[in-house]
Amino acid sequence: MQPDEIATALRQLRLSAMASTLTLRAQQARTDSLGPLDFLGLLIHDELERRKDRLLERRIKDANFRDPKTFDTFNWSFNKIDKSLIFELATSRFVERREDVLMLGNAGVGKSHLAQAIGMAAIHAGFRVIYREAHRLFEELVLASVTGERAALITKLNEVPLLIIDDLGMRKLPATAAEDLLELVMRRYERASTIVTSNRPLEDWPKLFGDTPAVTAFLDRLMHHSHLIEIRGKSYRLHESSQNARQRKGTLDPDIIPQT
Repeated sequence: MQPDEIATALRQLRLSAMASTLTLRAQQARTDSLGPLDFLGLLIHDELERRKDRLLERRIKDANFRDPKTFDTFNWSFNKIDKSLIFELATSRFVERREDVLMLGNAGVGKSHLAQAIGMAAIHAGFRVIYREAHRLFEELVLASVTGERAALITKLNEVPLLIIDDLGMRKLPATAAEDLLELVMRRYERASTIVTSNRPLEDWPKLFGDTPAVTAFLDRLMHHSHLIEIRGKSYRLHESSQNARQRKGTLDPDIIPQT
């Protein structure tokens, strides 16, 4: 077979990475005097890497992060944070052990950033992740109940190794929120990992949900095998906005504008 015929056959076999690097690897094999097994090994490596990249892309897309974040863009010096615990969570061993994470703190201290970065690390470690803002999750469950798709949605949420429920308490919750969260936590308890972030202290949760027995029940399970992270400090977003405002004011100050 000619090279173009081989490339066509590889694409028909859905080995597109091998097809696209065939010519390059053939040249490399001739230059380096590689044997047939080494040449084949290079092509297989290309295919595996391409599939790995596509799997990561698909899992990141399926996670549906609000704003995908990584640790290298986080400002560790702005507020005091247990960095060693965060990096331990980044290993995804807590997902392997089916442990949970409860992250509390004021708005703007970095909870969502860290939760999404931990989720991204879990994807790179080979786990599937679903990210939902709390109000959106509960809205989806309400709609699924109306359309008869609740069972399928609950199954999807329960089967994912890591579920991230972000910004609990930022918006008013539907009347069914306590029962919905209790169902999720009970079904996932000791079977899969859940990260919950909230700007409300735990003592406010009964009032937030309006259902003290349900709150007590799901907190009991959520806290049993949980890593509790409390971030105290100032809002980084407000700090950044304040800095930008000062910079704009300085730029517009006529006393410092160069004269022409």
